[in-house]
Amino acid sequence: MYKCKYFNIEELVPPHVYKERGNKAWELLDERLLITIDELRDALGSAVINNYRWGGKRKWSGLRTPESPYYRPYSQHSFGRAADMVFTKVTAEEARQHIFANKERYPYVYAVELGVSWLHIDCRNTNRIFTFEA
Repeated sequence: MYKCKYFNIEELVPPHVYKERGNKAWELLDERLLITIDELRDALGSAVINNYRWGGKRKWSGLRTPESPYYRPYSQHSFGRAADMVFTKVTAEEARQHIFANKERYPYVYAVELGVSWLHIDCRNTNRIFTFEA
């Protein structure tokens, strides 16, 4: 089982999932996603996914459950295959361009959302790299 080098489980699942499952919540997340967010952190510096543990407002940027106002049954977030990242040193657009320019470094990035102020990546089963706008 892969566990992130840079992100703890509370940064990847909502509070109630962490409360119910603790470290077993790692089992709910796709290993390809976890490897990729660590690789992006290595390349682009620190990033926030969920920050509720430190009093922040973000709690639905990793795994999403039906309790989330952003929940969609077929969203990659609902399957533990997506993350929305906000980097501290680069913009979302710079992060997207970095991925597009270095596809070989990120073999598990299959989809990237365009036109948003965060980096959405996921590892859905599709042709690489699928881009979309919400």
